Amino acid sequence: MYVILVYDCGEKRVGKMLKLCRRYLNWIQNSVFEGEISEVKLKELTLKAGKIMNLEEDSLIVFSGRTEKWLDKQIVGKERSSIDNFL
Repeated sequence: MYVILVYDCGEKRVGKMLKLCRRYLNWIQNSVFEGEISEVKLKELTLKAGKIMNLEEDSLIVFSGRTEKWLDKQIVGKERSSIDNFL
């Protein structure tokens, strides 16, 4: 499945969340990630994120769809990290 993940965490937890999410998805902007991920890996990611987060203060939002082709994406300005397919 294709997901867009957004988080909002306290200052002390931001670094840990960034490192965790970068292991599973592509970092596209501050606290925003996207990419293909299996349901099992997404569940693993959300469980690990829940352990980092303060559930009364922080949030994690996941938008999911079948595939990226059903999503129109427009970038204005500089793209943080381009996602290239190369071998």
